Amino acid sequence: MNSTKESIIKNFFKMESSGGILLMAVTVLAMILANSPLSVYYNLFIDTPVHLRIGPLEIAKPLLLWINDGLMAIFFFLVGLELKRELIEGELSDKRNIILPGIGAIGGMAIPAIIYIYFNSNDPVAMRGWAIPTATDIAFALGILSLLGSRVPISLKIFLTSLAIFDDIGAIVIIALFYTTKISMAALLVAATCILILAFLNKRHVESKSMYVLIGVIMWVAVLKSGVHATLAGVVLAMFIPIKSKTDPTQSPLKSMEHDLHFTVAFFVLPVFAFANAGINFAGLGAEQIFHNVPLGIALGLFIGKQVGVFGFCWLGIKLKLTGLPKGMSWGALYGTAALCGIGFTMSLFIGSLAFEETGVKILFDERLGIILGTLVSGIVGYFVLRYSLAPKEA
Repeated sequence: MNSTKESIIKNFFKMESSGGILLMAVTVLAMILANSPLSVYYNLFIDTPVHLRIGPLEIAKPLLLWINDGLMAIFFFLVGLELKRELIEGELSDKRNIILPGIGAIGGMAIPAIIYIYFNSNDPVAMRGWAIPTATDIAFALGILSLLGSRVPISLKIFLTSLAIFDDIGAIVIIALFYTTKISMAALLVAATCILILAFLNKRHVESKSMYVLIGVIMWVAVLKSGVHATLAGVVLAMFIPIKSKTDPTQSPLKSMEHDLHFTVAFFVLPVFAFANAGINFAGLGAEQIFHNVPLGIALGLFIGKQVGVFGFCWLGIKLKLTGLPKGMSWGALYGTAALCGIGFTMSLFIGSLAFEETGVKILFDERLGIILGTLVSGIVGYFVLRYSLAPKEA
């Protein structure tokens, strides 16, 4: 009996959709706790003050911000590793494979932002959240895609993954440019010094992972203190990890770190982030809060904006003969994939925390309502469109 249980657990963690399923489970758990008599303990947990002090250097934040600034830096580090690998020797190294997802990603960021701005242009506080519906959660999207099994052509998975990578690049740029607070030049100078050291290590073909991680941690603290969002340190660090070993051509420090981090990010970092950020309390929620322009703009941006942006821009690019429809994909499959791109969950919650939770401004809405509603409807519609479009005979 025990061996059967162990086999089931092992098979679950090997499933492509298991990360997305776990994210859904912890999201539901967070909502249940936030709306139960245990809500006081849930709030105490995420608001627990955590202080770290070494001499004059002090970092004091509630646990929620340690998760959002610290754990998510690991997630962005993994994103950076994947991006570098794809650009050098992956699907994005071939220009023919990047035109269509690149065009789709531009539309998938622009149209949702325009829809959100349409609803909130008269409210300066609400306008801080314009980037929330521009994000796509690749873990959730691939999780739903994997439920369709072998009928999904490899070209569709490549397209969705490539588009999500471009989407992540856009999110990184947006965070750097629009969610940066007052700048500390002294802290930025320390961060710049760390970058120079990382460049030197890379140039000298140093392959010690611990050395890169040590400099990366120092850079994370410096970026955190600089006013630039600390998670960007993860992306910068990833760019200097060697993709090939000088001493052993069969080894890759970058791929090794990427492989080691996948499990940690999928089954610890992202679930903990979702649990800490998705605890919406529905007590006292009325029509005014539910249909407030912020959650409404986010939900429509994710559901309508992503579909129109991704599919519309891809259609236009193909009709203008800038690129072509990938082999094995139909127009219906492309539309279903565009709908899946409306699953914004993790990145949307993260940008929402930067836009509103960390400002200290008392607000009359909860942007997470729009994120979860838009994500849920997009996932359902995308799944059924693809289920209809991808007949078993196309497997």
